[in-house]
Amino acid sequence: MTSGTTTTRLLRLLSLLQTPRDWPGPALADRLGVSERTVRRDVDRLRTMGYRVHADRGSAGGYRLEAGAELPPLLLDDDQVTAIAVALQAVPLLGTDVDEAAQRALGTIRRVMPPRLRRRAQALQFETAAVASSAPVAATDVLVAVSAAVRAREVLRFDYAGGTGLAASDGGPPRRAEPHHLVAALGRWYVVAWDLDRADWRVFRVDRMAPRTPNGPRFTPRDLPGGDVRQLLSARFRGATTADGWPCRGTVVLDLPARDVLPFAGDGVVEDLGDGRCRLTAGSWSWVALAASLGRFDADVRVEDPDELREACARLAGRYEDAGRRGPRDPGARPGTA
Repeated sequence: MTSGTTTTRLLRLLSLLQTPRDWPGPALADRLGVSERTVRRDVDRLRTMGYRVHADRGSAGGYRLEAGAELPPLLLDDDQVTAIAVALQAVPLLGTDVDEAAQRALGTIRRVMPPRLRRRAQALQFETAAVASSAPVAATDVLVAVSAAVRAREVLRFDYAGGTGLAASDGGPPRRAEPHHLVAALGRWYVVAWDLDRADWRVFRVDRMAPRTPNGPRFTPRDLPGGDVRQLLSARFRGATTADGWPCRGTVVLDLPARDVLPFAGDGVVEDLGDGRCRLTAGSWSWVALAASLGRFDADVRVEDPDELREACARLAGRYEDAGRRGPRDPGARPGTA
């Protein structure tokens, strides 16, 4: 085996040991394509080079790199370079105030990369435009404070700005909540927490939070409804109180073949009825919104249930009929008048 091959293998071994887990000898041998004896020799080589590699004996043991070990800054493979380049350039999508710091970090990393990896990182450049410049951002110190409370399982005490958000402030004393998850979604940061004063799950926007110190007492984590924070957050975004559906669901028959409805049904259920008709069961955050969404199919609709959807269709029909009868607005009229 050449020294070049040995060096490459040592770099791969060191890269694996950076992951936060214990690596059994057989698993490392399988990943590196060598014998367990070779793994033991390579571990000894790393120790000679100054890396503190801890080994636990026994069936449940394994190798791990101890905390505080100094790693060479260029220990990156192709996939890691791609991940760093994407992650740092995508920081503006996350709604934080560290955009400039991320660009400086990417520049620093590029400068210390070997030429081949530097070319790979420079080749992967893109623009981010998913978040408007006027969108509120979460302050770094608030993110750190909230994240620390999540990890420590400590009650958050915070002031919450008013507005039409998911958990608006009532101007009273500081809110108290058990933070379970910090989530980045749709260009904003959210905390999914158990509100101690409302005795219910709430979703708070981090850019509206002002944590108070110190935190409250430690708490025992509760079971998240549905067990999946992403599903719970998605449900709250659409107005549902649970993670398993829309607050308003209804069933209609459309005078369209199922094949023409399926591409636009979203998470709705489509049943082929033959004769160019199909049954659609779908949901939305309100009955009027659900009724309005049916218009996109440009077909005759018959509501099967419930009555709330039928009434919403009637209300929309009246509004649209009235809108169709009105002429152009008088140029001299005040805004908002017909």
